[in-house]
Amino acid sequence: MKKRHVVVGLLAALSIITFIDRLAIAVTGPSIQRDLNITPEQWGWVLGAYVIAYAVFEIPSGAMGDARGYRRELTRITVWWSGFTAATAFCQNFWQLTGARFLFGLGAAGAYPNMSGVLYRWFPARERARGQGVIWAASRFGGALAPLLLVPMQAYFGWRAVFVVLGAIGFVWAIVWRSWFRDRPGDQPGITAEEVADIGIDETGGHLGTPWRKLLSLPQLWLIALAYCFYAFGSWFFFNWFPTWMVKGAGFSVAEMGLYGSIPFLLGVVGNLAGGVLCDRLAQRIGIRRAYSLIASTCLTVTAALLVGLSLATGKVAIIVLAGAAFMVMDLMLPAAWAMCMAIGGRYGGTASGVMNTAGNLGGFVCSVAFGYIVSATGDYNLPLQGVAAMVLVAAAVFAFIDCTKGFDHKVTADLLAPA
Repeated sequence: MKKRHVVVGLLAALSIITFIDRLAIAVTGPSIQRDLNITPEQWGWVLGAYVIAYAVFEIPSGAMGDARGYRRELTRITVWWSGFTAATAFCQNFWQLTGARFLFGLGAAGAYPNMSGVLYRWFPARERARGQGVIWAASRFGGALAPLLLVPMQAYFGWRAVFVVLGAIGFVWAIVWRSWFRDRPGDQPGITAEEVADIGIDETGGHLGTPWRKLLSLPQLWLIALAYCFYAFGSWFFFNWFPTWMVKGAGFSVAEMGLYGSIPFLLGVVGNLAGGVLCDRLAQRIGIRRAYSLIASTCLTVTAALLVGLSLATGKVAIIVLAGAAFMVMDLMLPAAWAMCMAIGGRYGGTASGVMNTAGNLGGFVCSVAFGYIVSATGDYNLPLQGVAAMVLVAAAVFAFIDCTKGFDHKVTADLLAPA
């Protein structure tokens, strides 16, 4: 087995862990709200605290990975967020819970930008979109596992035990990663010269300071950040509000939510894997500029329509089908978006991805908080969902104008990934 395949396997495992940890608060939400007497408005702030903290530290964490190395940074990130995942178990009121979620978000920030940085250095250009597809498919698999594993665990041991167990799992991953991984492929024990040549190591390697002025002056970076901000309304609805929406808005029982709530994430696995392959193949035919933009904008347009349909559906079967289809199609574009950002950021892909994901988390914060206020004001769980659909449609329009060949290393990118 090639060493880079082991690397992507470890990153996929981390992606599974981070999404189970991220969704644990949503899955256990109805029980936590009942036990701690938390209102819908307060719950929106509990969910939003994680998102805004994640956004604040996204760019610094991505930059630290680019500068200090991804081995060190991903270890720090995982240890931090696992500690505050476990600390959630000891919260007794709204303020403690909000504080724990905020600190959890500070630690978890930068996980995906640093994973993107690893892919940029460990994978040849022709395999990077597929690598993103594997990592994001793993995240969705983690999202699918969350209700399937955590609902019965909560039923037997209580919601507090859920967070203790998840924290321990994160510590184990950090130990394995720190022990095995090396930042430069050439330094990895047991790697062959053939694989090193195939990867195509940047011999200027080492960890350099980030050229902030040049990077932040890229119009395409700000354009993709804007698009990702609006896209994130859709993803964060599923991450934060979907379990509660199923129970309180669509009439599902908690047990049904635990069973059927995993379906969108399972279909997200399919969407990401298919999206990664589609991106690489279409890019070879028509070039990355057209391929990535076309995939992103088409998928998000269809997603918006499906979300509107979801808000109008009444039958449980229809709801499950529409939710699954919306999430799968939305995730089909995710490898394209992240590969697009990697191309824009070039060798500073970790920092560029941090900028994009920061914007996404800001959108997710607004979505998480506003959703709760709209529900409290109207008693309607579908009205804010229609607003989410509108934001996703805006994202589709913006993605159509992004040219990822005009990035930091635009000449290198264009040469490597021009259509055959």
